Amino acid sequence: MIRLEYFTPADFQQLIGWIQDPELLQSWSGALFSFPLTEDKLAWYLEGTNNPPESDALVYKAVESKSGETVGHISLGGISHKNNSARISRVLVGNTTARGRGVCQGMIKGVLKIGFEDLGLHRIDLGVYDFNTAAIACYEKCGMKKDGTMRDVLKHGDNYWSLIEMSMLEHEWRELHGKKQGHFIL
Repeated sequence: MIRLEYFTPADFQQLIGWIQDPELLQSWSGALFSFPLTEDKLAWYLEGTNNPPESDALVYKAVESKSGETVGHISLGGISHKNNSARISRVLVGNTTARGRGVCQGMIKGVLKIGFEDLGLHRIDLGVYDFNTAAIACYEKCGMKKDGTMRDVLKHGDNYWSLIEMSMLEHEWRELHGKKQGHFIL
């Protein structure tokens, strides 16, 4: 099982250690950061986050419940109370030994639960580069639906990366989890 805890400055070095090359950094963060990732850049990234009533972003580390080991990172940003929407971003199963063990699904389901149940959102979306087939499969297993592809949105070296947009709506979340209007179906 995976639990999500707020990402703090105490977690900076572990995340920096996971992201050791420019391609992984760009795949994880798009154009948000430049290589190398530093504590100063991560301090800026955390400014104004992790205060649900006021922040437009919640940033988490993923912790394996049994071992207490931090195995990943995820954020729920672009939180719009006006539109009841948010965007999942910066998803990383950083501990390579944890890959293929359901960590990504645990992180996605955890952040969807926070968004739909705790924040009362209507829509949660994300973007994933089209070559990241493992992530796409994970998101689909969690119930995310493909909305379309934005072609050649990011330049990496001499190549362009295309982005698949995916989303889930609150009624889809309720249907997947046996809930109706905030209550369990009996």
